[in-house]
Amino acid sequence: MRILTLITLFIVCNTSLRAARISGKITDENGQVLVYASILVKGTTQGTTANKEGDYFLHLQPGTYTLVAQYVGYNRQEKTITVTTDNITLDFQLSLHQLNLKEVIVRPGAEDPAYEIIRNAIKKRPYYLNQLNNFQCEVYIKGQLQLRAYPKKFLGEKVDFEDGDTSQRKMLFLSETIARYSVEKPRRNKIEVLSTKVSGKSDEFGLSTPQIISFYENNIQVGRNLNPRGFISPIASGALYYYRYQYEGSFTEDGREISRIRVIPKRRYEPLFSGYINITEGDWRIHSLQLRLTKASQMELIDSLNIEQLYVPYNNDVWVIKTQVLYPAVKVLGFDAFGSFVNVYSQFNIEPSFTPKFFNNTYLKIYEGSNKKPADFWDSIRPVPLQAEEIADYHRKDSLEKAHKDPHYLDSIDRRRNQPHLFAVLATGQNFYREKKREIYTINPLLQTVAYNTVEGWLVSFGGRYLKRLDTIPASRRAISIEPAVRYGFSNHHLNAAGTFTYRHGRKYFSSISISGGKWVYQVNNANPISQFSNTIRSWLFERNYAKFYEAWYARFHFSKDVGNGISLFGGLKYEDRIPLENTTTYSLGDRKSIEFTPNYPIEIMSENFKRHQAFIGNFGVSWLPGTKYIEYPERIMNIGSKYPTFTLSFTQGVHNLLGSDVDYAKWRFDVSESLNLKLGGNFRYNMSIGGFLRRDSVAVIDYTHFNGNQILASVEYLHGFQLLPYYKYSNKNRLYAEGHFEHHFNGLLTNKIPLFRNINWYLVMGANAIYADSDKEYVEVFAGFENLLKIARVDLVWGFDKGRVSTFGVRLGIRGFGKL
Repeated sequence: MRILTLITLFIVCNTSLRAARISGKITDENGQVLVYASILVKGTTQGTTANKEGDYFLHLQPGTYTLVAQYVGYNRQEKTITVTTDNITLDFQLSLHQLNLKEVIVRPGAEDPAYEIIRNAIKKRPYYLNQLNNFQCEVYIKGQLQLRAYPKKFLGEKVDFEDGDTSQRKMLFLSETIARYSVEKPRRNKIEVLSTKVSGKSDEFGLSTPQIISFYENNIQVGRNLNPRGFISPIASGALYYYRYQYEGSFTEDGREISRIRVIPKRRYEPLFSGYINITEGDWRIHSLQLRLTKASQMELIDSLNIEQLYVPYNNDVWVIKTQVLYPAVKVLGFDAFGSFVNVYSQFNIEPSFTPKFFNNTYLKIYEGSNKKPADFWDSIRPVPLQAEEIADYHRKDSLEKAHKDPHYLDSIDRRRNQPHLFAVLATGQNFYREKKREIYTINPLLQTVAYNTVEGWLVSFGGRYLKRLDTIPASRRAISIEPAVRYGFSNHHLNAAGTFTYRHGRKYFSSISISGGKWVYQVNNANPISQFSNTIRSWLFERNYAKFYEAWYARFHFSKDVGNGISLFGGLKYEDRIPLENTTTYSLGDRKSIEFTPNYPIEIMSENFKRHQAFIGNFGVSWLPGTKYIEYPERIMNIGSKYPTFTLSFTQGVHNLLGSDVDYAKWRFDVSESLNLKLGGNFRYNMSIGGFLRRDSVAVIDYTHFNGNQILASVEYLHGFQLLPYYKYSNKNRLYAEGHFEHHFNGLLTNKIPLFRNINWYLVMGANAIYADSDKEYVEVFAGFENLLKIARVDLVWGFDKGRVSTFGVRLGIRGFGKL
């Protein structure tokens, strides 16, 4: 590896010695810099791109060349130079396009000439979309995000970037990447990261995905999460329904006439672009474009996004993209940020020869040492010169990174981080760091520490976690964690204690094992359908003790392991000595005489509590996600999902007589789940299950098939539970049952036609949940509601049908990120 690196550096340095450096500045006629203008060697796709200050450079071997400077909306300029071994300074000054207007006979109601041009472009769209079935190119990616302003405090905490700089304007993120991008249509592509760097983070890998936003697609996905429905191209098959067009005139390049068309959305609050697109006359291809997305385009997360693209001829018939620049801007919660993300494409090969196994399930491969290249390597290879502020940011943050590794600095950071914060102490848990030893201590929040139920009365449950990373590499998976907990009930005077040890590892695929044991209190449905906090509120204030508890001495072993190709294995063993519990208090703040607490067992399926018994249980399962794609880092592989459903099969065995076990049963479960992106149609999600008992000689109520019900205002997990179902009403030990959860997220479809909802950006959501266990256990609920309330909330109206008849109605509220409330 060292020899190969030395040879590579020798070739680069030797080539640089013989080549001359051509550099200069690109401006308009008024001396204003043209940001990210392109410089091409005429007749080739070789070239470079200017930076945000208009400066460019490239290296050329001795010879005569014609350099072409281009910028969208400006006339290009050509200059011929003879290159020797001396450096050359060559500036360009571009003028705005002087557009020539076609002669148009003006009649009342006459159609703008732009429409005929767009119709022709729409007809040619499928041809250009599929023209390059295979290609390979090299991409330079530079991304930066800067702050213009930010608040002094956020959520009551001081905003500190730990860089010693208190100025409002600062560089938040700066990254560069050189990658090889390979495509074999219709579905196969691969990215290989050859070199990458992140300012101030020498162990990270930066932006490594060179997305080509193809406006030849009908529906365009720009990044992730900007709009789940995607955006409609100005030359999509149905674009004339969504856009108006204006012919602005034409200009000529290399004998080609190019028409400039203004793109105007017909309606606000549709996923549409506005701006300009330039179309070549006769062959009707995209020459360049300047398009914009705003909040009126139903864009999430950011306020605006400008997109610029420039295409250049590869040969007489094929054009390829040369540059693509995205300019995002966002203002949120007092933070005002803007940025630029430039992709420069070069070294195209439109007839590559791929080896049979070149395309596999690795979508993105980052090579060993790609983030360890020295500064002189980057100076010799980057096509876009760094700006002065970028050079300063690299120097400052690289120095800060070294300083941040100093033991005294780590101690000072620990002291600052480890100061208690009220919100963390109450709601999220307080962390205490020891960076030198790569350790984190976490204490559970008060909302998990103090609780109330009718079995234990008021209780305290002290717990936390100790986590230690075993490697110095921050992204390494190897870590251990220890989670001790102690619980005491003031009414039944029971003291319980337990602990869990977990080891995470896997240089390639993720694996984990955990061992736990002790004595603890559990819900009869071990999935915990009602949270401890919710049960406290319902019991203490409203005298509704929905949660049913038992106590157990236990020991458990659990493992999970990814084995590749989308396959994961999981399983474990557990032993429980299960002890029934009874109510020991009837205290409540409400003290309603008309309401009585129910016994501490599921009265829907039991007439008395279970008897103490022992259970030894083993389980094993396999999950498969076909077509899984991976990101392959030097030290690990990360699953990034697939467009196919996930299939999960599990088997559970209650082993009779082993260690005195009283249970004797066997049950299975098969799940299928998927999220379907219907683009403009929204997103459809489902989770379907089928299963049952193969044997049921001795089944304790704890081991029944339970469904996650809900009888409180806060919603349960939407694809894993029922919003109105009583918690244990349909629990069973049947030989066969089926369960299904379905929901469709319209993501702005329909509501964007209603002024009130489109202004506040609420999205319609509809769906249904169903159970079938036998003719006496049939339940369906349907719901409709709105999501994206204040960006985090969702409210649903739910109707429940028991055996085909409406049995109940309710309202449910969900808060993103809070799980079960």
